[in-house]
Amino acid sequence: MARGSMTGTGLEAVFLNHRAPLLRFLRARGAGDSAEDLLQELWIKAAAGASGPIAEPLAYLYRTANNLMLDRRRSELRSARRDQDWTDVTGGAVTGVSDAPSGERVLIARERLEAAETALKALGERTEHVFRRFRVEGVSQREIADELGISLSAVEKHLQKAYRALIEVRRRLDAE
Repeated sequence: MARGSMTGTGLEAVFLNHRAPLLRFLRARGAGDSAEDLLQELWIKAAAGASGPIAEPLAYLYRTANNLMLDRRRSELRSARRDQDWTDVTGGAVTGVSDAPSGERVLIARERLEAAETALKALGERTEHVFRRFRVEGVSQREIADELGISLSAVEKHLQKAYRALIEVRRRLDAE
């Protein structure tokens, strides 16, 4: 067996030793909330074992993770396209069912939005600005740091502060 080559069992060990970096890899490439699911799929593939020795097991895992993510994204795009085609064909309406949210849902959504805005304002102008620029306007963290003349780490800390506050708002609202 060549140096560094691994069987399925060795691949599992590499997977377990690099689980956290693989998860970060998936999240950094846009997997978002589905990163854990993709990592589970990767584990299943690693546990099933490869058909032969793998010379670069870590590279194999990263390549497989990337491929799984791409497959998932393609599937989501096909599903969205299929839904859009259906909406185009049917005119978007289902007979007897309104597309408009109920009055109650509208009020609840407004209350939640108000609570989130209040929580963001309470964090201070800079944190609110950083959060809005990144999450609402889609500006990169690097650009925000350059605009404000602060470090990338400071931008990340402002975002973490905002996320913690919004998580707390959500917990409070869910408890009500």
